Amino acid sequence: MEHGYAKQTALSEYKKQSRGGSGIKTAEITPKTGALVSAHAVSTEAELFALSAKGQMIRTPLDTVRSTGRSAQGVRIMDLKPGDRVAGTVVI
Repeated sequence: MEHGYAKQTALSEYKKQSRGGSGIKTAEITPKTGALVSAHAVSTEAELFALSAKGQMIRTPLDTVRSTGRSAQGVRIMDLKPGDRVAGTVVI
């Protein structure tokens, strides 16, 4: 998420929708977490790279990111400088 938060949620928590579905909530968006930046379907052996708008970058194994429910806010994985935000993520 925009302010350095991340979470993992099992795919089994997402119901299948057909045409006319109204969507499924995947994260609790608050001023603390910021907007959702990206979402990926991953395995636990993967690593996450996160890049901030001001050039800060982190690399973290996904097994360190806690698994939570769909409506949870997540856990902080990146400490950002004031005025910075997560610009994007890549899973390797």
